[in-house]
Amino acid sequence: QDGALPVLDALAVLRDTELERPSALYGRVVIYGGGNTAMDVARSAIRLGALKATVVALEAREHLAAHASEIKEALEEGVELIPLRAVRGIEGNVITLEKMTATNERWPRPRGVFDTIEADVFVQAVGQGVETDALEKIPGLEIVEGRIEVDERMQTGAEGIFAGGDMLASGGSVTAAIGHGKKAARNIDAFLRGTVYKPRERAEPARFEYLEPWYYTDAPRSHQPRLDVVRRTSGFAEVVGNLDEETAAYEARRCMSCGNCFECDNCYGICPDNAITKLGAGKRFEFKYDYCKGCGMCATECPCGAIKIVPEEI
Repeated sequence: QDGALPVLDALAVLRDTELERPSALYGRVVIYGGGNTAMDVARSAIRLGALKATVVALEAREHLAAHASEIKEALEEGVELIPLRAVRGIEGNVITLEKMTATNERWPRPRGVFDTIEADVFVQAVGQGVETDALEKIPGLEIVEGRIEVDERMQTGAEGIFAGGDMLASGGSVTAAIGHGKKAARNIDAFLRGTVYKPRERAEPARFEYLEPWYYTDAPRSHQPRLDVVRRTSGFAEVVGNLDEETAAYEARRCMSCGNCFECDNCYGICPDNAITKLGAGKRFEFKYDYCKGCGMCATECPCGAIKIVPEEI
């Protein structure tokens, strides 16, 4: 209706910003949400010339899902943060907020006390929900609080139906969703073949004390300095200087390959008993225990903790 406050979706706003479409962020922009997406919209609004960008978040500041660096940089750039508020209604350009009381949990309690804030644009960045209506009548498929239950194979209670990502109570991160996709794909492949996927045995976690960090010196930082607030709010240039090609390659070579041999040849070169044979590129090494005296030099010099010394069974 005429005069109604524009209500926008955060992901659509960011997509339009990336594609350089005409901006819908103008005047007083209020963003509802406490994650990185909300901060991205607010910081984009500042760069696009909005008079004011305000992030309204349900959680207390210490419980916000956004990265601390994102919040810090947003505040430096002039974004206003109002935590512990829930949007309860919109009338004209006036948004009604209910004050919340922080608890020991992430989610606060409503207080029954209200205040208002005026806006020219309202952006929702509170996450996306899952439509489960079409799934509720499937025999065996169990839905708890809007999320689907799966077993260790990512299969639901209904045979042949698998789920992952936002369909599960998994924190809602892209990283988790990608991991679920890989795991589900392997199990779906096995299911279609009439077999059961057996994951390979997990390697023992490489504790820090097993690593030799001095092998991995820091690469020099990019010559491009971190942008100051004035320059970074005037456009969409990278806030932190990019890595040039040489430095990026250097950084990639610094991977500690935690617990995984990458054939650095340290063990092969330092063994005093010639008890280690190099098998060729990609084939790693063979340890000849009849020659090994158990000095442990190979494990000491292994930069990634791939060699472990254990007592010999008698």
